[in-house]
Order: sequence, then C-alpha cells, then structure tokens
Amino acid sequence: MELGKFLLMRQELLLTAIILVLLCAEIFLSREKKAMIIPISIGLFALQTALGFIPGDYGQLFGKMYQNTALTHFMKNVLNIGVLVVLFQSASWIKRDLIEQGRGSEFYLLIFSTLLGMYFMISAGDFLMFYLGLELSSLPIAALAAYDIYRKKSAEAGIKFILSAAMASGVSLYGISMIYGVTGSMFFDEIAQSFSYGALEILALLFFMAGLAFKMSLVPFHFWTPDVYEGAPTNVTAYLSVVSKGAAAFILAIILFTVMKSMAVVWKDAVYILAALTMTIGNLFAMRQKNMKRFLAFSSVAQAGFLLLGLMAAAQMGMAAILYFVLIYVFSNLGAFGVVQAISFVTGKENMDDYNGLYRTNPKLSLVMLLSLFSLAGIPPVAGFFGKFFLFVSAASEGYYWLVVIAVLNVIVSLYYYLLVVRAMFLRTSDNPIPYIKSDNLLRIGLAICVVGVLVVGLYSPLYQYIFELGGKF
Repeated sequence: MELGKFLLMRQELLLTAIILVLLCAEIFLSREKKAMIIPISIGLFALQTALGFIPGDYGQLFGKMYQNTALTHFMKNVLNIGVLVVLFQSASWIKRDLIEQGRGSEFYLLIFSTLLGMYFMISAGDFLMFYLGLELSSLPIAALAAYDIYRKKSAEAGIKFILSAAMASGVSLYGISMIYGVTGSMFFDEIAQSFSYGALEILALLFFMAGLAFKMSLVPFHFWTPDVYEGAPTNVTAYLSVVSKGAAAFILAIILFTVMKSMAVVWKDAVYILAALTMTIGNLFAMRQKNMKRFLAFSSVAQAGFLLLGLMAAAQMGMAAILYFVLIYVFSNLGAFGVVQAISFVTGKENMDDYNGLYRTNPKLSLVMLLSLFSLAGIPPVAGFFGKFFLFVSAASEGYYWLVVIAVLNVIVSLYYYLLVVRAMFLRTSDNPIPYIKSDNLLRIGLAICVVGVLVVGLYSPLYQYIFELGGKF
C-alpha cells in the first residue's frame, strides 16, 4: 500500500495528531501554564474543522474495511462543527473548575477520543470496523458523564451510561453475529448481496437496530437519557445530545439504505413504530419537566423521532433530509444548551422557574434561547422549520401520510412546551431574578455560531442542493 493512500484517512490522522500533541502538552507544560491547554486544543481543532472543508481524494483502505466518500466526509464535518461549538462553550468551565484540579487535558483527550471513534464508525466498510468505532465512541463518554467528581448525580450518570452502553453494545454485537452466521461475511457490500428475507435475518436486523436505538435514545430504549443528561456536566450533555446522536443517526441511515436495502419492508415497519412512539412519548414527558437539562433531554428524544422520518424515504432524499436536519439540530440544540451552561456556570440554577424574568436582566441570552427553541419547534423562518419540512416531504413522498400527520400533531405539542420557557423568560417576573451574566468571549463565539446557523442555514438554498447531491453518494 502506498503511503499516500493513508491520506484518505486525513481527518482521522489529523485528530490523532491533535491527541498526541495534547498528551505532550500535558507532560511538558508546567502547572502554572496548564491553562494554555485551552487555546491549544480549541485552536488545533478549529484548524481541523477548517481543513475538513477542503476537498480531497476519496476511496477505500484495508480491504474495504475503511471507506471515505464525499458523503461520509461531510458527515464528519457536521460533527466537527458541533464539537467545536461545545469546546467554545466549555472553555470557561474548564478554566475555572478543571485546570486547578489538573483535569483539563483529560477532558479534551476524552472528547477527541470519542470523536475519533465516531469517525471510524461512519467510515466503516464492515461490521468489525463499525463495532470498534462504536466502542471507542462510547467508553470515553462514560468518563465524561462522571467528570464532575464532586457531584453524586454525575457519578450516577456515568454508571447509568456505561451500563446502558454495555447493554446496547451487547445487543448490537449479538445481531452482528447472527448477520455473520447467515451471510458468512462482515463486509457491507458482500452482506448486501447475500442478505435475504428470512426469520433469522429479521431477528438479526431487529437486534442490530435495537443497539443503535439505545445510542439515539429512541423509545423504548430511552430510559437512561434524562438521568444521564441531568447528572452529567452541561457541556457533556450537549455533546451527547448532538454529536453522539448525530453520529448514530448517520451510521444507521448508511447501513439501512445500503446493507439492509433488501429488508426495507421489515425495517421500515419497525422505524414507523419507533418514530411514532419516540415523537409522542418524548413530547409528553417533556411537558412535565421543570429541570432544563431533563427538559432538553426529552426534547432531544422527540427530535430523534422526527429524524426517523428521513429513513422512510428513498435513499437519496432520505439521506439528504437526515443530513440537513442534523446540521440544523447542531446549531439549535447547542444554542439552547449554551444558554443553560452560561446560567448554570454563574448561578447554579437549572430549573425552568429560575428563568422567570430572564429577558429583563439578560436580553441577549433570552433571544438566543428564543431562536434556538423556535428552531427546535420548527417555527418559520428559522432553520428548524426547513429541517422538519424536508423530513415530512421525504416521508410523504413514499406515501406515509399517517406518520406525517402524527409528526405534525407532535410539532403542535412541542410548540406548547417550548413556549413554556419563552413565557417564563419574557412574560413572567421574579422577586429574585437571575442577575446579569457577563459571558466570556469564547462562550459568546459559540453562541454566535449557533445564532448564525439557526438564521442562515435554512434560508441558504444552495446548501440543501449540495446536501441533496451528497445524499446519493454512498
């Protein structure tokens, strides 16, 4: 193999190089200079994100175990944007709480390690590479969920996540073993040619989908989500709700549209039921929440249900709708979590009632939250409206009109509970309102990126056209 061939893995190699640089920095930087790890990490990863948009060669490595296409490359870029925003929003927390404890570098190392696993998972050409990527992306998140070592809820979140991840991993692996037993191969292209409609194949498909349903927090595999989201540090919760869920959605779409294409009759029925249950139950539980992190946790469950509508369409249209929605979801959800992080960091307040009268003391944060929630609800003209619109169109194009009706009714329900937060911020008053919060520059940059994304992405039609073209490049 030529050395130049390894440049097909340019994003993985760059991220590995960043991890090695941070390891060296942790070793050689003195205690007084440990805070330099923050600008080093953000600067290097911002460079990684920018370089990701430079086009390059695409192809396969390691006997088709690894495959890099224009589609998978763009998926990694979407994840990079989400991680970069999370890094901006995390800087003040890391500087105040983690650097003094000597745990700043480890946070970045864990974040980048799990992202590296997602890279390999998305570019997998066989189930072995997929499973290695799945494990590498899951295990560091358990440590991140338990990273706030002085809070019992954080330790509880780490334990619940690792147990849930172990269960999901075992279920997926069991399904993969049955697929191998039926087809005699681990490679996606060979399995696609020999996978047929049979009892064992259906069982293998359902086990495999159940494992990824845990990672995406689909009903009824979502029970870990609210407790882990509430207990984990806010930045880790944001990462879980956006980057981890987005990567799982990408690989699920790739495998169903390509490897399991011959079983579409079966898995579309399963996705239909999962989508209806996830949208409805996620919304109903979100209406009851008072803690903002649990509120956004059930909101993300419902959003995962909407995301499944893209799987009901033909491959190109469905993949484009999923890509577009996840990109918009990155900006919308991270904008909301950024405001929660800013308020929690200064005041420690995380309940919805604490946001009463927020607009009077913090109008800018209130407007960012307003735009983010409107985007999550799908209110025009913000980007979330266009994301949901294309998901609905993709499902309707295949005749799933009742599923679209269920989704529209759930949009109405979600609008109600999103407006509860808006009412608290703009219409209610408080005798003890949240004081004015002066955010640091990096957090402002992160929130500004989210606002620009929410306002611009939906209105920039060439972007959807580009994504639609990518949708056919498996």
